[in-house]
Formats: sequence, C-alpha cells, structure tokens
Amino acid sequence: MSQFDSASFLKTVPHKPGIYQMFNDKQTIIYVGKAKDLNNRLKSYFNNSKKTLKTDMLVSHIHHIEFTITNTETEALLLEQTYIKKYQPRYNVLLKDDKSYPFIKLSKEQHPQLSLYRGAVNRKKDEFFGPYPSGYAVKQILALLQKTFPIRQCLNSTYRNRTRPCLQYQIKRCLGPCVPGLVSDEDYLEQVNYVRLFLSGQSDQILQKITEDMQKASSELNFEKAAVLRDQLQAIKHINEKQAIYNNNDNLDVIGFHYELGLACIYVLFIRNGQTFGHRSYFPKVPSNTELEEVIETFLGQFYLQGNQNRNIPKKILLNFSLSDKQPLEETLSLIAEHQVKLVDEPKGDNLKLLNIATVNAQTEVKNKLLANSTIKQRYEGLKDFLKIDKINRMECFDISHFMGKNTIASCVVFDDKGPVKSEFRRYNITGITPGDDYAAMEQVLTRRYSKKDLPDEKVPDIIFIDGGKGQLNQALKVFEQLEVNWNKNHPILIGVAKGADRKEGLETLFFEAHGTGHYLDDHSPALLLIQQIRNASHDHAIVGQRKKGTKQLTDSALEHIEGIGAKRRQALLKHFGGLRELKNASIDEIAQVQGISKPLAEKIYLNLKQ
Repeated sequence: MSQFDSASFLKTVPHKPGIYQMFNDKQTIIYVGKAKDLNNRLKSYFNNSKKTLKTDMLVSHIHHIEFTITNTETEALLLEQTYIKKYQPRYNVLLKDDKSYPFIKLSKEQHPQLSLYRGAVNRKKDEFFGPYPSGYAVKQILALLQKTFPIRQCLNSTYRNRTRPCLQYQIKRCLGPCVPGLVSDEDYLEQVNYVRLFLSGQSDQILQKITEDMQKASSELNFEKAAVLRDQLQAIKHINEKQAIYNNNDNLDVIGFHYELGLACIYVLFIRNGQTFGHRSYFPKVPSNTELEEVIETFLGQFYLQGNQNRNIPKKILLNFSLSDKQPLEETLSLIAEHQVKLVDEPKGDNLKLLNIATVNAQTEVKNKLLANSTIKQRYEGLKDFLKIDKINRMECFDISHFMGKNTIASCVVFDDKGPVKSEFRRYNITGITPGDDYAAMEQVLTRRYSKKDLPDEKVPDIIFIDGGKGQLNQALKVFEQLEVNWNKNHPILIGVAKGADRKEGLETLFFEAHGTGHYLDDHSPALLLIQQIRNASHDHAIVGQRKKGTKQLTDSALEHIEGIGAKRRQALLKHFGGLRELKNASIDEIAQVQGISKPLAEKIYLNLKQ
C-alpha cells in the first residue's frame, strides 16, 4: 500500500467547517469526522506531536480522504451523524441503538383505546405520550393504568365485535364500552381525561379533578361512584409516592458515563415532569485508545440526532463529563428540538443527586459486564485447554427443528471470543427432503453454508458444533469430504453434541472426528458450560424459527386459496386486524375498509372464512 501524501492533500483543504471521510485501500470508509476548521483538524492527524495510538493506527490505513464543506458547524454535525449511521466506520465510536422507542397511544375515537405504539407519530390522528426507554416500561405503565383507570386496551377489531363484556369488565379493569348500556360516554371520557392528566405528569391537577368529581357524586347521592373515585384517589397518591424521586416538574435526561478496561457504559435516566420514565444502559463500541471526550460527544450525537425522529429532547441534559466545546452540540440539539437545550455538567441540589444516581449505576453496569466477560474468558480458556488449541476466534453451531416432520428449519448461531454474535445468527428453510429426515436436513444446511469457494478466512470457524451426536457428526464429515473448498487453514474441528440421559444438561456426550466412544466433561467444567450455551442458543433459534413458520403457514393457508388474495393483500388484512381470529370476527363492511379490498372481495373473504 502506497503511503498517503498528506502534505499535498492538505494544500487543497480550506479553513472552513465541514465533514471528512477517510478511506482505506479497499475504498471502505474507516472514519467520519466533523470540524469547525477542516484544514486545522485534518492537519492534526499528521502532526507527530499530537498523535495518539488510535491516530497512528488510523493514519496507517488511510488511502485517501474526501471532505464536504458546510455553511455552519451545526450542518457539519448533522451530516456527520448521517454518514456514521449509513457507513458504520470501523474507527468511529458506534452506538447500537436502532430500535424505535415506544410510546403510549391514546386513540381519538368515541371510546378511546390505550396501547403501546412504535413507529411514526401522527399527533393529528391520535394522542401520544413518551417516548419511553423500553417496551417493558410501557407495559408496566399500561398494567398500572388498567388497574387504576378502567378504559379499554383491547384491539379495535375485538372491541367492535363484542356482544357481551369480556373478563376485564368482570374484574373491574374496563368499563365495557363495547356493549351498549354498560357505561355512558360521559363517564368513560371522564376516565380518559384522568389518564391524559396522569400521562402528562399533571399530578396536582388530577388529584384536584378527582376530588371535585368525588364531592359532586357524593352531593348527588351517587355514593357508589364516589367510593370508586375515592379508591382511585388513594391509588394515585400511592403511585405518586412511589414514583416521585424529584420535587420539581422538570424534563431531564440524566447521563452517567463510566469507562474501565476498554468498556464504556452510558446510563440514561429519563425524568419527565419530575417523575422517572425509566432508564436504559448503553455500551457503545469504542475503538482502542479513543479519547473519552470523543466517546461522550459521539454518543450524544448518535443518541439524539440519529434514528427515531420522534424522540423528545428535554430542555436540560445532565452530564458527569465536561466537554471542551459543547456550544455546537447545544445549538444543534436546540435546532432539532425547537427549544433551547442546555448541557449541564456541574449541576447542584436535586440535579446533582440525580446525576450521582446515574453515575453509580453506570459504574455498577461496567463492573457487572466485566465480571461476566471474565466468566466468558474463563470458559473459552477451558475449551481451548480441553481441545488443545491455541486460540478460538469463531465457533458455529447447527441444529434442526421440525414439527412432526413438517416445517423443517435449520439454525446456525455464531460465537466469537466475546460471546454470541447475534447479527450473524441465521435460519435456513429446508426443502426437498423426506419429512423428518434430520440427516438430510443437516447435509443441506452445511452444504449451503460452506459451499462458497471464496469464503473469507475470518468467516471460517475454528470449531463447528453439530447438535445430534455421532450420526449427525458422520453426516457432517461426509459433507466436508465432498466440499470443494480451498481452506487456507485446516478445516474446522467438528464436534457432535449428543444429549445426555433424560436430556439433562451436564450429561452430554461429545463426539469428535476420530469417533470412538465419546468424551465426557465434568458438569461444572467451564468448557462444557460454554458448549451448552452455544448449543442452547442454536436450539432456541431453531425452535423460534420453526414456530414462526408454522404460525405463518396456518395463517396463510386460510387466505391463500381465496381467489384475488395475494401476498400483499394477505399482509394488509392481517396487519389491519391484528390476526386471523380478529379477521374471522370482522363484518363485511369492516373488511372492505382495508386498503385494496373492494366490497365484493370483502364478501368473498367473509364467506370463505365463515365456511
């Protein structure tokens, strides 16, 4: 590789804001950065007095650099985040946070429904509260609301097709608006308003409103309603006592950062209207020898500026780390949030207490993770000693799953020296074999997996585990004998894992290429614990895939024989109603409301499903 001519290149770089992309000799982007002054920033990479170990490594791989001039530093920051998300460069700090954040949705209907919601937010159509840090947090709040405010959480298709109230009505967790006469619209909307106040964090207003309604019901001699409101009042007071960790009604994100032994944790505590909305821990990928300020800056950029555009950015973000130049980030966050956002690194009073909570939790998360990693390392060392090999970079494990010979699925899970690599887990649909023939299924998946002649060295596993014992191992050996693969190293160690007596863990038998009588490991052996972990991951991955396939087949088979219903219309119908059962309960008019379904086609669907 020819050395990059930095002197000639820097002569072409202006003293203006912008972003730069560094490429290696394979034309892959290895780093994306932003700068207030492109020339000064890029010059620092080639200044020997300012180089770090990370910079040395990065510069040694540079083949060429491209840059884009922007009008402002804010534009540069936004563009940088776009490129980081798109290209995931090797030397950038990367935050794996692609999941959309959940909201609580309150629908705008005659009898509004409460539900968990992910996706684009249309505030004209419905009301949304959040976002929350996790789906689990939302489910907890919905369960709490159902006990306190009995408004419906059922699917619309279920609600429209009820002729008598469900169990939720019987246990007083829903007012039963699905059945006429059980609750008046006025009483139902009164409860909806309580929910709206509760989710908006307006604790004082909701207590005052329920007190007024309770006194009114009492003065009208409606003692039954007054008693219900009294119980609600007590329940809300109890909830507020449990939730209130902060006396002010501020909206804050509290960010505690801790870095130790190459592992970074960022613990975010979400405070809305003075109450905790939950918390979430993040472990960004940090390249070796990265400056800690870059970790924090990049996290804040990716967390608030990438991904879900519906995230509410609070007015204050508390940090336990001082940034040398936080103004551009504050200006960018304020632009996106459409209100002023301040990064506070020296809070006082209650804010300091909150920041200490986040910091302590970040430290605890790192310690727990390092402890888990040391356990994983111990297991890998045990397996290396048992197999008498120097290193384990990659392992793969295969399992077969089917239901009475049908819907056969093969799974492949991948582990590296740090544990499972879930992004490389795969499932294979097995076709063209005799139902229930696991040997043929194993032959097919191994052939499909390893028949590529140009398989890169890093994708060749050191060990392949075959769940199924000696018979399946023999099948695997036959496959490898027939494969025309030019391995640059010896082909992987093949190990068959046979289940123990009564399928109990700890009694597994291990079969090697030499066959023989099999080998046993002590049930507390770190090596066996690692093998069990890999085998169980493969088994679970196969079972989940097989069940999904079975469910899809059952659903599709009920619709696919109806003329005029193709894959897209099947998908639209099931998405609209939430499932086949709800579709079967729908009326012709309701089916015709689905996009792409005409009235005559809706009649055909209705009649076919009834039959």
